[in-house]
Amino acid sequence: MLIHWQSHQEYLAFLHETKVHLDSSQRIRLHSEFAAVREKLRILNLDPVMEDLSQFYSHTGRPAINQVQIIRSLILMVMLRFTSLTAWVEKLKADSLLAVLAGFAPASLAPLGSYFDLMDRLWSQPTALQNTGRKDLFPAHNNKKPSRKPVKGKKLPNKHSGITDTLATYALNHDSFPFHYEERLQQFFRLAALIPSLRDGLFPADGVTLSGDGTCVHSHSSPYGHKVCKCRENGIQHCSCRRHFSDPDADWGWDSDEEVFYFGHTLYMLCSHNPDIGIDLPLHIRFLNARRHDSVSAIVSLREFKTVNPDIPIRDLCLDSAHDNYPTYGLCQEWDIRPFIDLNTNRGRPTSIPDSLSIDQDGTPLCMAGYRMVNWGYIKQKHSRKWRCPFACGKVDSCPCKEKCSPSAYGRCVYTKPEWDIRLYPPVARGTDEYQKIYNNRTSCERVNNRVLNDYHLHDMGIHTRKRYSFFTMVICINIHLDARLKKRQKLAT
Repeated sequence: MLIHWQSHQEYLAFLHETKVHLDSSQRIRLHSEFAAVREKLRILNLDPVMEDLSQFYSHTGRPAINQVQIIRSLILMVMLRFTSLTAWVEKLKADSLLAVLAGFAPASLAPLGSYFDLMDRLWSQPTALQNTGRKDLFPAHNNKKPSRKPVKGKKLPNKHSGITDTLATYALNHDSFPFHYEERLQQFFRLAALIPSLRDGLFPADGVTLSGDGTCVHSHSSPYGHKVCKCRENGIQHCSCRRHFSDPDADWGWDSDEEVFYFGHTLYMLCSHNPDIGIDLPLHIRFLNARRHDSVSAIVSLREFKTVNPDIPIRDLCLDSAHDNYPTYGLCQEWDIRPFIDLNTNRGRPTSIPDSLSIDQDGTPLCMAGYRMVNWGYIKQKHSRKWRCPFACGKVDSCPCKEKCSPSAYGRCVYTKPEWDIRLYPPVARGTDEYQKIYNNRTSCERVNNRVLNDYHLHDMGIHTRKRYSFFTMVICINIHLDARLKKRQKLAT
C-alpha cells in the first residue's frame, strides 16, 4: 500500500521547522553551499506523481513509507553529482542536512533496497522476462562484435530492409509499440517535469518544435562476459560454455563521430529549445539497442511522445540526415507536423519530378545557366511554390543566358508542386530564412546530450541494464527541467 505520502506543503513546513533546530554551521551550509539546491527542491512538487504511482502498489499488506522522500533523495543525489547510489545512501547517514533536504526524519532513512524497489515498480517489463545480469547465463558469443566498419562518416545501415516503412505504418494504426517498458517512467517524467515546465512557459502549449537525435552510451561491463564454468581449472582455456554478463541488454554499436565500435546502448531524446531564456529541455527519453538506426528510433519516439503527451501538440520536427526517409515525411504529413530534415546526399532524383525541370540536390530549380532560382513564396491559387530568375532578383551580377531565357524584366518563373515529392518540397521551403531559423533548433539535442552524459555524469555511473540507465536518465532530465525553471524565476526576479 502507498498511504504515507509527504505532500509538498508538508515538505515545505518540514524544512521550515527543521531549520530552527539546525546548529550555526548547518545553517551556513544551507544558505551558502546548498542555496541553489534548496531552491530547486522547493519548486519540485511531487504531489501529482502520487496518484499515478499508487497503482503500482498493492492495496493490502504492509504500507510503503518514505516513497516521496526516496524520489526526492534520488533527484538530490543527481543534483549533487553523486554517481553511486550505495555511496549516496551512506552519505545520507553521515550528513543529516542532506537527509533533511530530501525530507527524511532523522530516524527514518530509507534502506538501499527501497531505492531499487522503486525503480523496479516503474519498469513495466514482467519480472520473468527481465535479464537481471546476476543469475542469468548467456551463450559465449552473445555479443559478437561486427567485423565490417561503415564507410567513413556514415552510420551502420538498418539491419532490416524496409523497417522504417513497416514502423511508420504501425505507428499510424496503433497508439504504442510492443515492449514499451519505459511507459511508466515516461508518465512519471511527464507529471514531475513536463507539465510544470509547460505551465511555467518553458515551451509553447500551442505547438512545440521538437529536435531528435541519438547518442552513444558506453556500458561499464565486459562484452565478453565472465566464465562461471570450471573449464579453465580442467586445462580448457577456450570453451563455449554459457557465461555471466553484467549488462545483458548492451550490444555493439557504431560511433560515427569517433569512427569506432562501442559496447553499450543508444540514448534517443526529443528536445526543445527556448531562445528567450537560452535553455534546452529534454521532452522524451528512450534507451534503445546500440545498433538501432536513428531513423527507426525517431519513429518509435515520436509515436510514444504523442501517446504519452496527447495535450502537447507538435508543430515542427528537426532531424539530421540520418532521418531522411519517406516514411518519416509521411508520418509528419499525416500528423500535421512540419518536417525540417537535413537531406542525405546519396538520394537520387525522384521520378515524380518532370524531366523538363532541372533541380539541385535539395529540389531547388536551376535556371538555364545553372544558377539556383530564388524562392518567391507559396501561391495558394495554384497550390504551387514560385521560383524566380536569380539574375532578375539581383542574386547574380550577370547571366550568359539573359537574352535567350526570357525577354521579360521580371525574369523567368518556375513553379513546383509539393505533391511531386514530400521530401524535397516540405511545407516550409528549404533555403529560406524561416527554414534555417527553425532548423537551427536541432542542435538543442546535442547540448542536452552533453548535459546528461557529462554535466550530470551519466557516463560515470557504474550502472547496468536498460532499466537502470532509463531510470537515472529520467532523474537527470528532471534536474535539467528544475535548472530551467529556477533560471526563469531568477531572470524574472531581476
